[in-house]
Amino acid sequence: MAKYLLLKHYRGAPSPVNDVPMDQWTPEEISAHMQYMNDFAARLEKTGEFVDGQALAPEGAWVRYDGEGRPPVTDGPFAETKDLIAGWMVIDVDSYERAVELAGELSAAPGAGGKPIHEWLEVRPFLAAPPTITE
Repeated sequence: MAKYLLLKHYRGAPSPVNDVPMDQWTPEEISAHMQYMNDFAARLEKTGEFVDGQALAPEGAWVRYDGEGRPPVTDGPFAETKDLIAGWMVIDVDSYERAVELAGELSAAPGAGGKPIHEWLEVRPFLAAPPTITE
């Protein structure tokens, strides 16, 4: 089995088919979306393929060490993950093909109007071992 990260983006990927920002959804649409996500995770728990999943709050900041005795620096000229990443799910599956299959299904979560979002999800494998250094 191999672990994969299914990464949900707010932006940074091509626009989904049903491209209505979640802050414009009705409470019922949000509930339907969350129920789909919970049902999807529950199904994968039964097959042993679910590891973890989380939604992220919109708050957050970049933080960096700025030298001895100086306070950490926050923010900067770059987009922050709070602007880009909505949440993730970690799965443990037999193959890359299964990871892609599940990502495609997760992409169909309902959005505005109860229609599938068809959002793009990033599928990234976890490293099985630290990278080797070659000289």
